[in-house]
Amino acid sequence: MGLRVFLLMVALSSTMVACSQGEEKGVQDTDRGAEQITTPRRTTTSGEGAETTSAPRRETTSADSRPRWDYVALGDSLAVGVGARRGYVTRYAEQLRSDTGVRVRTINLGVSGQTSTQLLYSLRHDPAMRKNLRGAEIVTLNIGLNDLGQASGAYEAGICGGPQNQACLREAVDKVEQNWDAIIEEILTLRSIEETIMRTAGFGYTPRAGKPFEPYVVETTSHIASTTAENEIPSVEVRLGDAGMSKDELHPNDRGYRVIADRLADLGYEPLTPH
Repeated sequence: MGLRVFLLMVALSSTMVACSQGEEKGVQDTDRGAEQITTPRRTTTSGEGAETTSAPRRETTSADSRPRWDYVALGDSLAVGVGARRGYVTRYAEQLRSDTGVRVRTINLGVSGQTSTQLLYSLRHDPAMRKNLRGAEIVTLNIGLNDLGQASGAYEAGICGGPQNQACLREAVDKVEQNWDAIIEEILTLRSIEETIMRTAGFGYTPRAGKPFEPYVVETTSHIASTTAENEIPSVEVRLGDAGMSKDELHPNDRGYRVIADRLADLGYEPLTPH
């Protein structure tokens, strides 16, 4: 069963792009209920000059004097919320608003099927993404399941290469680890952890995987945990049982996404406090 669940991850890179359930989340103010404005992202190869991290912004309006924080979510279909009515991003934003009393504008940049390589490219070359991150008081991140899913497909097809047909699994882990470090470094050039509520759930949730995949999952999750700790970024590793997974056995259901959001909220909201 564990192996079957893990192999289903390969579908992320080919079929989830077509999912219509929350494909593009866009911008949403949690005080406006279900109202949402979609903002399709584009990728560009244009370069950018040196950038500096701006101090947290406190926006007010005549109608509501509470401060407003911008929340940017990065990740794959788990950040999008595929498999449920609402994903962890929306739920986390609501908890943050409830716990702090601030208004929260959510900018969900999650992309179904996204790999760590694709996210890193966007972070380096997408001006809109970089601008949103520079202005964000809150940032969450999950990435990496698609990388391992693609490798598992090659392994099952017998074209992984190397000893015991596992070369592509080793390469996928190395690539995720390298990209993860570079992604964190890139985000930290745009936002300071001293001025931002920065959190990560790693893969989003830790997949159940049997042999020969389990050692690679363990290694990657350990690397993610150590990298975030070294950069003083609070993180969680979430394990979901059957009750937390949707019928596709790949994405969380509403219960599963609620668990992820709750675990992120349990980390608290330092270093920011509402004024």
